[in-house]
Amino acid sequence: MAKPFFRLQKFLRRTQFLLFFLTAAYLMTGSLLLLQRARVALPQGPRAPGPLQALPVAAVALGVGLLDSRALHGPRVRPELLLGVDVLGSPPARPRSRPGARWLRGRSSELRQLRRHWFHHLMGDPQGPPALGPEAARPAVSSRGTYVGCFSDDGQERTLKGAVFYDLRKMTIPHCQDACAERSYVYAGLEAGAECYCGNRLPAMSVGPEECNHECKGEKGSACGGAGRLSVYRVEELQPASRKWRTVTYRGCFKLPENVTHAFPDSLTQANVTVETCSGFCSQKEFPLAVLRGWQCYCAYPTPQFSLRDAVDGSLCGQEPEAQSLAEYCEVYQTPVQDTRCTDRRFLPTKSKVFVALSSFPGAGNTWARHLIEHATGFYTGSYYFDGTLYNKGFKGEKDHWRSRRTICVKTHESGRREIEMFDSAILLIRNPYRSLVAEFNRKCAGHLGYAADRNWKSKEWPDFVNSYASWWSSHVLDWLRYGKRLLVVHYEELRHSLVPTLRKMVGFLNVSVSEERLLCVENNKEGSFRRHGRRPHDPEPFTPEMKDLINGYIRTVDKALRDHNWAGLPREYVPR
Repeated sequence: MAKPFFRLQKFLRRTQFLLFFLTAAYLMTGSLLLLQRARVALPQGPRAPGPLQALPVAAVALGVGLLDSRALHGPRVRPELLLGVDVLGSPPARPRSRPGARWLRGRSSELRQLRRHWFHHLMGDPQGPPALGPEAARPAVSSRGTYVGCFSDDGQERTLKGAVFYDLRKMTIPHCQDACAERSYVYAGLEAGAECYCGNRLPAMSVGPEECNHECKGEKGSACGGAGRLSVYRVEELQPASRKWRTVTYRGCFKLPENVTHAFPDSLTQANVTVETCSGFCSQKEFPLAVLRGWQCYCAYPTPQFSLRDAVDGSLCGQEPEAQSLAEYCEVYQTPVQDTRCTDRRFLPTKSKVFVALSSFPGAGNTWARHLIEHATGFYTGSYYFDGTLYNKGFKGEKDHWRSRRTICVKTHESGRREIEMFDSAILLIRNPYRSLVAEFNRKCAGHLGYAADRNWKSKEWPDFVNSYASWWSSHVLDWLRYGKRLLVVHYEELRHSLVPTLRKMVGFLNVSVSEERLLCVENNKEGSFRRHGRRPHDPEPFTPEMKDLINGYIRTVDKALRDHNWAGLPREYVPR
């Protein structure tokens, strides 16, 4: 009996020593990592550069305060992400497809993984962006525009609000200048080291240069504004070089409104006026529409009196300029600038008493719906997850904690009773499962703006994806119908075909009053920056008969469930084909 007891005692002593050794090694390793990530370069001469290179991601102090501490999701954030009616001239590079079929994992485990991304920020810098010394708060030598100065920026009513984009990793002064010049804006302003704003009017209040002391995320040693401060450059001289990237879109021939002076706030009368001349004039005035009638050029916004919904035969505008000056019709063109009447957004001034979800199956247009809601209401939307690409696109609520109640609604793809009952009400967005599955497969293989390659469609990944996700499309709707406390069912196709009436219902459900002019502004900016461009797959409907049988069965189930809950059934185009 003594021998086994002695052996046990010896084993426990060795185990105790081993545990002590592992604990010490773990603490030493953690200390080294923290020292490595928190190291600050010693001052050399008059200034000390910030530790930008030692930090993977920095929390950015913005005008509304410090953002939430969740980290970026996805290591690649491209700088060519711009909000507007068009994308920048060079199309975004197609990301490499991810190895392996991630969707082979269980759906719940994939969603749980999205929630865990906040952990990565624990190894980041909690103090915000690095600040430059007073002597270093100056424009970069590489800047090609003319530095105007440092200005105070009111986040609720910005002066530079024509176009906005962020980049938490690669923001540089030349990139912001080029982006604004390509959009025909006169001024480019950089804020908080990572934000770029464009416009044609300078901010009202100038401040000392030492207040623009945040280092550019992608340009060490250069100042990119500060917290609530803009480093402003004049980029008008860069516009001729970027002229080839500008887009002027013909909107059609329309009948003149009854009161031309009231409908068209600005005008230009010039012999031999051209589309380019008129568009350039209206762009400088920050008008989204250029209207031509003979030798007369008018600048306008879409309004209830001039809504651009009733186009007429184009031949009515095809007369000689002298004759058309007396006619009742005009040609309308979309200028490169954005309609700024609905671009101001902010967080809710007080915490919302009603916790609202914007729920959808992946690929059903949730991001596009968020774009419409934010521009219609003027408030940011939140997200149950975090996507750095969306944050860079201007969705500032992406970094706010999803339960902060500072956003007008919260994006979620979750289903299940516990997840659904956390919300007081929800907008349930439903899209044709055939199109949803294709859209989500494209996103998984090639990102938000790309298309899956032919090899992806022909591989085993596609049938595995359909078999796994088709049932999720059905169960997601059924769970929200069953457990949702207060619902508004919206069909993606209805929103696409009848945007203003449908968006008006959504905004009313959110208990926000919106003017008709703002809704027309949203309609004018409806595409946002998440519409896929470029070549579509050669096979637009890669569904086998077996896949169609499976999906059609789920369509019938959801259609019946909607009718049982006193909702209209699915749109006609969902009907099994």
